[in-house]
Amino acid sequence: MQDSQHITEGGNAAFHNYVNDFAHIEDPLERRRLALEKIDNAKFGWAQIRTILVAGVGFLTDSYDIFAINLGIAMMSYVYWQDKMPASTATLLKVSTSVGTVIGQVGFGTIADIVGRKKIYGLELIIMIVMSVLQTTTGESRAINFVAVLTFYRIVMGIGIGGDYPLSSIITSEFATTKWRGAIMGAVFANQAWGQIAAGIVALVCVAAYKDQLIGAETAEMCGPDCMKACDQMWRILVGLGAVPGLAGLYFRLTIPESPRYTLDVETNAAQASEDIEKFVTSSTLLEKNSSHSHISPNSQETLMVQPPKASFKDFCRHFGQWRYGKILLGTAGSWFMLDVAFYGLSLNTAVILQAIGYAGSENVYKKLYNSAVGNLILICAGSLPGYWVSVFTVDTIGRKPIQLFGFFILTVLFCIIGFAYDKLSDKGLLGLYIVCQFFQNFGPNVTTFIVPGECFPTRYRSTAHGISAASGKIGAIIAQTALGTLINHNCARDGKKANCWLPHVMEIFALFMLLGIFLTLLIPETKRMTLEDISEKYHDEVDPSKFGHIMVTHESSSAGSTSKLPEES
Repeated sequence: MQDSQHITEGGNAAFHNYVNDFAHIEDPLERRRLALEKIDNAKFGWAQIRTILVAGVGFLTDSYDIFAINLGIAMMSYVYWQDKMPASTATLLKVSTSVGTVIGQVGFGTIADIVGRKKIYGLELIIMIVMSVLQTTTGESRAINFVAVLTFYRIVMGIGIGGDYPLSSIITSEFATTKWRGAIMGAVFANQAWGQIAAGIVALVCVAAYKDQLIGAETAEMCGPDCMKACDQMWRILVGLGAVPGLAGLYFRLTIPESPRYTLDVETNAAQASEDIEKFVTSSTLLEKNSSHSHISPNSQETLMVQPPKASFKDFCRHFGQWRYGKILLGTAGSWFMLDVAFYGLSLNTAVILQAIGYAGSENVYKKLYNSAVGNLILICAGSLPGYWVSVFTVDTIGRKPIQLFGFFILTVLFCIIGFAYDKLSDKGLLGLYIVCQFFQNFGPNVTTFIVPGECFPTRYRSTAHGISAASGKIGAIIAQTALGTLINHNCARDGKKANCWLPHVMEIFALFMLLGIFLTLLIPETKRMTLEDISEKYHDEVDPSKFGHIMVTHESSSAGSTSKLPEES
């Protein structure tokens, strides 16, 4: 019979409430051990697939929106700028989402460690759904500026997208079976590829549906009222449909149970402090379990607490202020930053790549929009999609760190080839290198930089640290888009050279970032096939209370020969 005192709320077909399975166990350490053991030893099955679908829907929506706005900008430019949208406006609409994403990653990541995962999981999806709809209602008038309103909506939407990064990562990590945790987290993140493909297909269907209104416009100037109306409706349909995947997964997010690790490690530590915080073990027992206390004599009668310190800003600074712990955060945040700087770099070559495969832009409105959708779909399916899934199938056997190291290494070589031999490469040669780069970005650091921060930090700071790491990556993307990206035309006009004359040098700069990513990867730990508690114990010197759930310890009292008992270790 379950004890109502230990019953927790929530639970559905995607996220089982493991804590309630052992609510009848009075001993909190034994209850913790049994619950985590059931999670860690679970076999891969339909429950894990449902978790992947529910957690992955946010990344599908995220990548759908980013890909949709890139195609949508081409459509709306015919409506408001006759296909001559200022470069600053296009950059603003693209970067605005990234700005909001940084805010969401840090904000939601921190809040999830303060109030818990359950209380806010789903809120980020609601923000994405509402903003997707509101963007479609944006119009032009004398009272408001169309670009300003759309930018505002995209910043707020970015906050929701950003919140999904730490929340979906750590929740998936904390519910996943140990053996396939990397694959499950990777599959969640791989939904980005499906989001891009979905946006491309929707754009293609829209263009085909409005073909009659578009085909007659041989140039942007010939895009009359019917053509402009069609373009205006297309981008709104394209962006608005991004709300549909979120609606499908919203119920499951709002009804999840609290993460079992958070319940057992953080909430229990606070709510049951009077009961749990008195559980001590002698330092001689702890010496066998945790080398970090090796400075204490085995004969010492000092006692040490099993529970980790209470989470606080002061403790966060104290913990990560120590190099052996702080270097891990530097490794995860730094490597994500380096990756995202260069991740954007590949998009600078997209126009040339599309030309190589016969889908370059056309003056005809219909052909231009059609080629853009089809060409990008081909590139995604050729490089990104296989890379994501090769990572998923190998990350728990090869390991996170080897995949990330090799990915950064091969990308350094490829960017050097593109940069130093750019003028000697044919279009098809550049196409081949582009696809290989896309493959090794995803079968490499793009997937692993998402997985590792969700595993390698203690429960009380797992979400915060993941949010900081993800935000570092997005800041790298913003810098690349606003600063490095503009260098491609550096002094080209002044020196009488063709446009994009500095692109080879920019690719060389990106190669340097990939090289730095190799060294930063050396700071991160390998986490494959280890429980989250083992990771925290090994790399953060934190004691796993479950290991003391069955230890009987004799404590010599100075006043009397009394004994303090803890259950024996299993």
